[in-house]
Amino acid sequence: MSSLAEQIEELNRNLSSQLPEEVLEAFGKSIEALKTERIEEKSLKTGEKMPAFVLPDIHGNKVSSEELLKHGKLILAFYRGSWCPYCNLELKFLQDNWSRFKEKKAVLIAISPQSPDHSLIMAEKNHLEFDMLTDTDNALAKKLGIAFQLQDFVLPYYKNLGIDLEEYHKNKENTLPVPAVFVIDESGYVIFRFLDVNYMNRIDIEELINVL
Repeated sequence: MSSLAEQIEELNRNLSSQLPEEVLEAFGKSIEALKTERIEEKSLKTGEKMPAFVLPDIHGNKVSSEELLKHGKLILAFYRGSWCPYCNLELKFLQDNWSRFKEKKAVLIAISPQSPDHSLIMAEKNHLEFDMLTDTDNALAKKLGIAFQLQDFVLPYYKNLGIDLEEYHKNKENTLPVPAVFVIDESGYVIFRFLDVNYMNRIDIEELINVL
């Protein structure tokens, strides 16, 4: 099986050949603008405590971080939504390695601002077995410092591709989380994080396994 990085390279090649140059330039400009916000510096860091949370799963059941941490280390994977091909690749890889996480007594949770019905469809389509939670209005992502406002100039390109964030999020904020992975120990402290405002860059699964 090819690595996640290799599959992302293939995805980049495919998108480069399929999308108009104007769209690719707009997405690139959006990433460069985001870099100036210094989100990596301002967001929750290793050694800091993860805020407690209670979020709904795909069936509407409330899931609390307090309960999750009773079962071991917690892996929190923040993703943009089911419309994002990079997020789909990453979550599939996390699913492929789910048994390895369980062997390390770690609980994997995926979190996005999209509504539970969209996450349910995504879970069924990709055969995802771990919990997927909805961070309504990016409330938790904002606490962690990883939420950002999508720039006005790029919104029309999203809509032209059929990505209606208002429908996915059930609000008009057009706010997204930076793709990020946090590992939380049983005491609630961050012992590892991966964070990159360039959504094309994703975590090295082997590095994640090694910190558990």
